[in-house]
Amino acid sequence: MKYYELDEYEEEILRAYEKGKLKSVPNAKREISRYQAYAKTTLDKTKNINIRISERDLLKVKALALKKGLPYQTLISSIVHQHSE
Repeated sequence: MKYYELDEYEEEILRAYEKGKLKSVPNAKREISRYQAYAKTTLDKTKNINIRISERDLLKVKALALKKGLPYQTLISSIVHQHSE
């Protein structure tokens, strides 16, 4: 289980939830779906970046990508994603 440090506002919300003071919004399922769609579109956005790496490293990455049947940019993006969690 992950431990999260809450700020004062988040702690206030947690206390209200634990005391049963929070009420569900009307059409909760629709609202949840709507906000899930917002989160998905926000998180799925990609940004272009420029990095400088040695030609030797780039050739190795391209060879590995070819071996795996992937475009090399996709492989690099995958590696970054795996190490950013």
